[in-house]
Amino acid sequence: MSTDVRIKEVSTSMEDFLYRTPIKFGGTEVDRVTLLNVNVTLESRVGKIAKGFGSMPLGNVWSFPSKTLRYDETLAAMKALAAKAEKITANHPEYGHPVDLNHAIEPQWLAAAKDIVIAQPIPKLCILTTCSPFEAAIADGFGKLLQRSTYATYGPDLMRHDLSHYLGKGFEGEYLQKYVLTQPKPSMPLYHLVGAVDPITAADIKKRINDGLPETLTEWINHSGLTNIKIKLNGEDMAWDTDRVLAVDRTTTEAQNNRRVTNWVYSLDFNEKCPSVKYLIEMLAKIKEKSPRGYARIQYVEQPTKRDLKADRANVMHEASKLRPVVIDESLTDLESLLLAREMGYTGAALKACKGQSQALLMAAAAQKFKMFLCVQDLTCPGASLIHSAGLAAHVPGVAAIEANARQYVPAANAGWDRKFPGIFEPHNGRVNTGLLKGPGLSAV
Repeated sequence: MSTDVRIKEVSTSMEDFLYRTPIKFGGTEVDRVTLLNVNVTLESRVGKIAKGFGSMPLGNVWSFPSKTLRYDETLAAMKALAAKAEKITANHPEYGHPVDLNHAIEPQWLAAAKDIVIAQPIPKLCILTTCSPFEAAIADGFGKLLQRSTYATYGPDLMRHDLSHYLGKGFEGEYLQKYVLTQPKPSMPLYHLVGAVDPITAADIKKRINDGLPETLTEWINHSGLTNIKIKLNGEDMAWDTDRVLAVDRTTTEAQNNRRVTNWVYSLDFNEKCPSVKYLIEMLAKIKEKSPRGYARIQYVEQPTKRDLKADRANVMHEASKLRPVVIDESLTDLESLLLAREMGYTGAALKACKGQSQALLMAAAAQKFKMFLCVQDLTCPGASLIHSAGLAAHVPGVAAIEANARQYVPAANAGWDRKFPGIFEPHNGRVNTGLLKGPGLSAV
């Protein structure tokens, strides 16, 4: 293709931020973040030059959980991998569409991780997270070179391969553009996170932060007009988990009644800590018994049990998925894992920009083909990384809401970005102005 590009230059930088308040998920509290920022220079076959930018949190607690390695050790592994990925990406000589460049380079990133000396192998999810800003930068630069939104670059006019090249049989003659919106949805609801240690009411606050931002769920609902609430659960204490959902429901109901709002929803996120699918089914039954209306508002459940699906084949989701969509999240690293999840009864998929632009869109295409429920989750993404995540949500049909946790936990990392994209970083009436994300590129810079 005459529009194909090659990578001329790559540079990286990192930023560190402390959270204003910790977030707890998967049994671990996190109070800081390191952002990996990537700049690339691309050159077309006719010598045209464009620059692209990508950014993503190095979410080591989520992508590289370990019972033996410390936080600083898993973070150091990700930094070492980022350095290797920078060289690999910069040295890639071929021209191609960003999806094909990623198709060629990703195996090299995966192989490079094996050379990093650490007490346990770096998980594939962690490798994808580390390398995702490189791919975002390439996708961003490609759109800017063509002076169009990157989401309008996935048709046969620019791609030499149809989807069967990446997804196999059943996708012959189809291109990504069939499953991707070229224009963003004008606005989308924001899914607000209630972490496992977040105060629900004022009585839960031991000491106020007093930084001008809301601190309780009630305050956040009134501040942002929220209608979508995501509840983090522990998965190891059914009484606590059940009471937590009921407490969120009581508080939300009171706040919404005061606002005269009648429509709102919840999602439940166990971060794979449920010991079994039986735990999930029993807990949902308890919630339904104690609060039928609260139960009715549960929109979906994120991956409740262990991420190693092959080693946890007994925990099939067929019965649970009859109650609510159950989405694969941490396990989703490639088409094989999506197919296995479907076989095990998962009926939805959580897309994440931190797994790579190309992979997220390819999984979105496959999930739509299979008629699965779709949602987009962020990695407490601030700044440009939220633009990447929000852009993904806004351009994938079927995704109904956006998650944007950084405004709660690390708003300092949004400085500057919140002025450039005010409707993204500060929701109004519970909605995000995704109509801003029209490019060129990924609309990052």
